[in-house]
Amino acid sequence: MATAHDKVERNVGLMIVLVIVVISIGGLVQIVPLFFQQSLTEPVAGLEPYSPLRLEGRDVYVREGCYTCHSQMIRPFRAETERYGHYSVAGEFVYDRPFQWGSKRTGPDLHRVGGRYSDEWHRVHLINPRDVVPESIMPGYPWLETTELDGGDIQAKMETLRTLGAPYSDEQIANAPKALDGKTEMDAIIAYLQGLGIHVKAR
Repeated sequence: MATAHDKVERNVGLMIVLVIVVISIGGLVQIVPLFFQQSLTEPVAGLEPYSPLRLEGRDVYVREGCYTCHSQMIRPFRAETERYGHYSVAGEFVYDRPFQWGSKRTGPDLHRVGGRYSDEWHRVHLINPRDVVPESIMPGYPWLETTELDGGDIQAKMETLRTLGAPYSDEQIANAPKALDGKTEMDAIIAYLQGLGIHVKAR
């Protein structure tokens, strides 16, 4: 006599439907609780949405593909926390769209690089990395120094991010183009890097 299990195994259509149902339930059980955990949806103390300059710098970072060699996620392992600093926590990424976590590390993780070096160090490093790190295989980005920011769409970016939950005020959005006057892409990416991971300190 055929059991219910036998019927499922012999009916491909039914098997597909049941597999989809099981995967859907499993996914919902894992994902839905995350929306109700305050530690995952609330920013850490002192965290603010990106300033116009940092927001432009983040776009330069993504455009130049920096994420292909640098992660921004320190895992809670001793080898990582001793080298990079406090492990990353969810509340630090509330305003990131998209996240820059990654797992590929040709270069070091950058999540705690903010404040570790001076602006001038970053400037020299981005123009020619081997001037400060002789063994570096990172390419130089000298054009960032001479390319002025085009802030024509900064207000649209901030409006979109506000729709997604970033608490930008009307005044901040209105004044955003002024904040970019006379700034280069180098200024922007340095500002972005200098703000990474500064709100959680090593214990």
